Amino acid sequence: KTVNTKRVIQYFASIAAVGGAAKKDTSKGTLEDQIIQANPALEAFGNAKTARNDNSSRFGKFIRIHFGTSGKLSSADIETYLLEKSRVTFQLKAERNYHIFFQILSNQKPELLEMLLITNNPYDYSYISQGEVAVLSINDSEELMATDSAFDVLGFTAEEKMGVYKLTGAIMHYGNMKFKQKQREEQAEPDGTEAADKSAYLMGLNSADLIKGLCHPRVKVGNEYVTKGQGVDQVYYSIGALA
Repeated sequence: KTVNTKRVIQYFASIAAVGGAAKKDTSKGTLEDQIIQANPALEAFGNAKTARNDNSSRFGKFIRIHFGTSGKLSSADIETYLLEKSRVTFQLKAERNYHIFFQILSNQKPELLEMLLITNNPYDYSYISQGEVAVLSINDSEELMATDSAFDVLGFTAEEKMGVYKLTGAIMHYGNMKFKQKQREEQAEPDGTEAADKSAYLMGLNSADLIKGLCHPRVKVGNEYVTKGQGVDQVYYSIGALA
């Protein structure tokens, strides 16, 4: 399904490009380019290896392609739904997390590793190393360049692109956050703050505020907000939900 969809879109785009020079925008690609390049970006964040498919879409997408009166492409929009969010924090042995994590760790763009404060070893990050970490049929280095190029064609600014990468890096650090139970209390407290400091930095947050929000969240009761304490398990559930 995934491959056939790409082929149909490529066909429509190639037909649209024939016979009429597409309007050029120096800051991003043509409409036809953008429609085609939406795929690498979506697949990086929404596709993963499963037991039977190395590039399985773990979300649904409904694609509308609009044509003008001359039969040429005029616009397109994509609706996405039902992303398999649980895969971000847990994978079965024969499966893999979303491609984007391993693209970044491929070290094809070393500056990304430096910016995200990460190593290129997937086993350093528990959220992405519970299943497979490499897929023979996929070259993560090449795929990273395709994803990065797709962002440019789609009109992402450098700042927006870096923001996407930073949030992805923050998720990797989430899985390394450790908490312990306070003595004689059911309240959780941080067991070291290195991972929290890194994830907070990448998200543009204060680390102490992030930890406080996880251990002592404010909840609305009636018309008032109250602060409640959370146990270790509850904090880990909250981190998983954030990721």
